[in-house]
Amino acid sequence: MVELLGEAPRRAGELAEGVGLSPAALSRHLRTLKAGGLIEETHPVYDARVRIYALKAGPMSELKLWLEETERLWADQLAALKAHVEGGG
Repeated sequence: MVELLGEAPRRAGELAEGVGLSPAALSRHLRTLKAGGLIEETHPVYDARVRIYALKAGPMSELKLWLEETERLWADQLAALKAHVEGGG
């Protein structure tokens, strides 16, 4: 669902179809993502019944930064382990 929303904002029906979830299951997932501050919901002017979901930029940027830092940490740790193993001790 996050990948789909990363491509473009989408209606709930599009998301349900894209990820193969029932409307009830999709609703639970969307509620969780909204509660976590990762997505936002808007309504087009022409129809308040339609809900459009989009990723919020801030939280996703923070997540990307955290992932980059974690990747660097693990790369450093694995390089140190490799050097230790190859060095024989």
